[in-house]
Amino acid sequence: MATVAFHTLGCKVNHYETEAIWQLFKNSGYDRVEFEHSADVYVINTCTVTNTGDKKSRQVIRRAVRRNPDAVICVTGCYAQTSPAEIMAIPGVDIVVGTQDRVKMLEYIEQYKEERQPINGVGNIMKARIYEELDVPAFTDRTRASLKIQEGCNNFCTFCIIPWARGLMRSRDPQEVIQQAQQLVDAGYKEIVLTGIHTGGYGEDMKDYNLAQLLRDLEANVKGLKRIRISSIEASQISDEVIDVLKNSKMVVRHLHIPLQSGSNTVLKRMRRKYTMEFFGERLDRLREALPGLAITSDVIVGFPGETEEEFMETYDFIKKHQFSELHVFPYSKRTGTPAARMDDQIDEEVKNVRVHRLIELSDQLAKEYASQFEGEVLEVIPEEVYKEAPESGLYVGYTDNYLKVVFPATEDMVGKLVKVKIEKAGYPHNEGQFVRVLEEDTAQMKMSS
Repeated sequence: MATVAFHTLGCKVNHYETEAIWQLFKNSGYDRVEFEHSADVYVINTCTVTNTGDKKSRQVIRRAVRRNPDAVICVTGCYAQTSPAEIMAIPGVDIVVGTQDRVKMLEYIEQYKEERQPINGVGNIMKARIYEELDVPAFTDRTRASLKIQEGCNNFCTFCIIPWARGLMRSRDPQEVIQQAQQLVDAGYKEIVLTGIHTGGYGEDMKDYNLAQLLRDLEANVKGLKRIRISSIEASQISDEVIDVLKNSKMVVRHLHIPLQSGSNTVLKRMRRKYTMEFFGERLDRLREALPGLAITSDVIVGFPGETEEEFMETYDFIKKHQFSELHVFPYSKRTGTPAARMDDQIDEEVKNVRVHRLIELSDQLAKEYASQFEGEVLEVIPEEVYKEAPESGLYVGYTDNYLKVVFPATEDMVGKLVKVKIEKAGYPHNEGQFVRVLEEDTAQMKMSS
């Protein structure tokens, strides 16, 4: 039996797509083996969000070639899309497919075996107007399922290469999304994470349909679904209608990831972000009114070209004022081919590092403050896995709807179920909890399955 091994670099979308590509191989009779083992085919799903992403991708490709020089080496993903020639130039690479036409990968492999000629299957992504359907009925990780609902981005922020790697905004057909969600719930998942390259932009390319309607339709039509999480949404996409859906929904969780990038209007302008701080702040206030206890996490880039101490402090103060519950902080890194990489006034690495640490300290403090509001409360948690720091302790780790990480005593059969947990001791990076009970419908299910 032919074997295939995968290695995924980069974001959640890439991980989702690797699972989808695996389904294609599985249906063609392949067995999946670990990347460290010898395989007949290696698929490397690459990332290009930073220059380092390119470099890491090249290292992994060369590792696969060394592991089995006779294997068919297929490279796909964002770096493959933007730089196919660079990848074809690596000795041992046989097939390059970008961020579309991945269904052709198996045909290419057969073609390669016959002709023994390298194949470049990368097309012009900017011409793609239709969402490419790739099914993922189940995941290797059994507790949270991702569901990709859109592809591409029309924003062209000055620091970002992604529109060139993923093309323009295109939404997945709502019927397909609902059908796929039902399939995931039937496979045992209680929580679905809606994901994409620009997730909140869902429906912008459709007539009379948008993200708010998709959320309503998922809630109305998917039987047995307990939680819907939106992986990321831009402030400009949080319409009054979206806020209304969140307020009235029983499924959409109290957690939103809203990328800020900077809290200074002058920096935002240089980044070509489509909002002002005033607008962003006003949206946050409206969200908190509608959803008390809402967790808002965010991404921030520090040391963007030209960022002064004053501009950095505007960001710092904005984050502090609006009480974000956790931040992902990145020092600005030049991405070759983007306008920001060519800007004057690049910031000194030392200055960037100091600023990164100041924001991480603030994030830790805000995370603790956010968690402390829930001490003594009973929240719903989906246990995901054994607590790795103490594998023998009988402790498990899971997340509440508002994305608090909780460590508490549980058993293997509770993994993936919804359980009630009392937060005994709030903290960060995790909270300590006490198991209260399994929810009724899950106890019925557990009886059936045992």
